[in-house]
Amino acid sequence: MSGTAAAVAHYSARLAFETDVSDVATDLATQAIVLIDSRSKESWDQGHIQGAVHLPTAEIATRAPTTIPRDASVVTYCWGPGCNGATRAALEFAKLGYQVKEMLGGFEYWAREGFPVETASGVTRHRVDPLTAPANGIACDC
Repeated sequence: MSGTAAAVAHYSARLAFETDVSDVATDLATQAIVLIDSRSKESWDQGHIQGAVHLPTAEIATRAPTTIPRDASVVTYCWGPGCNGATRAALEFAKLGYQVKEMLGGFEYWAREGFPVETASGVTRHRVDPLTAPANGIACDC
């Protein structure tokens, strides 16, 4: 396989199995995905993405078949780019035969880009971190 063909295969595979927070926000608004928070209850309670389903990785094999429709497009997330919890959760869904992607950046980048965060106190939005997203609200067009 040539270098160009290998690069095309590599990046095509990444796009097939990874997504970013902006795309997840769009997909959640249209209900095109089921978003899975794979973190602990304590982490979930600290804050999570509004509309996500709390399903810790250790419970996916037993709970997913009865709680997540088999034809759902699943996206997993965990804390952030320094954590591979979303990867492990995505692997568990893949083993069960689900169509699944991992959300790059995790909960950290969701919050840093100013998307809604839910806690027991309600829904809030953090100020956009200009190192992660355009501060003026205009899409990065990437």
